[in-house]
Amino acid sequence: MALSPSQRRYLRSLAHDLHPVILLGAKGATDAVVKELDLALSHHELVKVKLSGGDKEERQQQIDFLAEGTRSESVQQIGHIVVLFRRNEDEPKLALPR
Repeated sequence: MALSPSQRRYLRSLAHDLHPVILLGAKGATDAVVKELDLALSHHELVKVKLSGGDKEERQQQIDFLAEGTRSESVQQIGHIVVLFRRNEDEPKLALPR
């Protein structure tokens, strides 16, 4: 599922008012976090995640691990916050522009 630039822009605008649903602790991204994020994405489709500390490479590894583990798409990353999106195939909640 590749998002077009207009779809990313639309999802970024929706994510602006969201608060982080998942907060990563000192252990970072684990399988338990992926499981919880999977449930959150199934319910909300668009989720903000606050990453744990570390340098830029470590945060990117956390994002890649979370996105691959949940089959989601990274929409935006600003500092320690990342926005992930995964369409709910059974009951889509967000209508994406073309």
